[in-house]
Amino acid sequence: MPTIAELAERYSARLAGDGKAQVSSFAPLNQAGVGQLAFLANPLYRNEAAASKAAGLIVSEADYEFLCADGANTQRSYLIHKNPYALFARIAQEFAKDAIPKYLPGIHPSAVIEPGADVSDSAHIGPLCFVGKGAKIGARSVLVSQVHVGENATIGDDALLYPNVTIYYNCQLGLRNIIHSGTVIGSDGFGFAPDLAAGEWVKVPQTGRVVIGNDVEIGSNTSVDRGAMADTRIDDGCKIDNLVQIAHNAHIGALTVIAGNTAIAGSTTIGKMCMIGGSTSFAGHIQIADRTTISGGTSIMKSIVEPGQQYTSVFPMLPHRDWEKTAVLVRGLDKMRQKIKDLEQQIKTITQDKK
Repeated sequence: MPTIAELAERYSARLAGDGKAQVSSFAPLNQAGVGQLAFLANPLYRNEAAASKAAGLIVSEADYEFLCADGANTQRSYLIHKNPYALFARIAQEFAKDAIPKYLPGIHPSAVIEPGADVSDSAHIGPLCFVGKGAKIGARSVLVSQVHVGENATIGDDALLYPNVTIYYNCQLGLRNIIHSGTVIGSDGFGFAPDLAAGEWVKVPQTGRVVIGNDVEIGSNTSVDRGAMADTRIDDGCKIDNLVQIAHNAHIGALTVIAGNTAIAGSTTIGKMCMIGGSTSFAGHIQIADRTTISGGTSIMKSIVEPGQQYTSVFPMLPHRDWEKTAVLVRGLDKMRQKIKDLEQQIKTITQDKK
């Protein structure tokens, strides 16, 4: 087990206290004890931090000065960092290594590897997996079980695909990707040409791919549709939650994060470093500027061109009776608007008559 002082040196944090205590895990502020770290990333929890029994706390400079003012709370060690949450995440990765299952290289006897597939000797192919002809599985990549990788698909090095992930033919995944259970990459986009005179919707062939960059993580039961002719693209460093729909020919810029139940219609481009709240919906064929923040539940119907702005379209929560009153007013806005216009015209007429 590392000491707090060793962690401070390893992760370039400032140490306050002797740092001699050994730690092996994290715990919440109100549950942490001997041998555990906790972290404070929100000043609202300063009182909990002061009362915590943790051997060490990860804090910002401002929070450290608050907690230890006048010599208080100096019985433990502190790791002081400009970004406590990120430092917590990095150290937590180290602690988690012992708890994560270890996957040894090799191909399970029940897996099907078609002739012409290229599977690295260091990859792990688990029970009942399928790797189609021409597909490539990179070094140290793991297909846990019942993973389908279609013909000519590419999985880069150090990927982790959990049970029941499906990668359709020709799709391309970069390095160090994590894809969680039930996610489908490369299903057909929702493309149908109306021919109502003939009484049918004519399917448009979806001949593009899905191309995913490096260090992307996609949650469970998410669907990313292949492009109609060009590719659907997810760039480096994106983090996508569970139950997200990304339609054909969408393009998600690097380092963008998307929370669950979001739906992105076809041919929409979302810029770099955007933050998309849960249950957001995007109309198709629009552009979203870099560093845009979208509040959860918002509907985006047109392009956003100014970078770095936040948008919200959800009416704040109200008690139901108040909401009903507000709804009545909103439904009557058109009539109110017309009455105001009529009053303005009457005032204008009276003013002119007096002249």
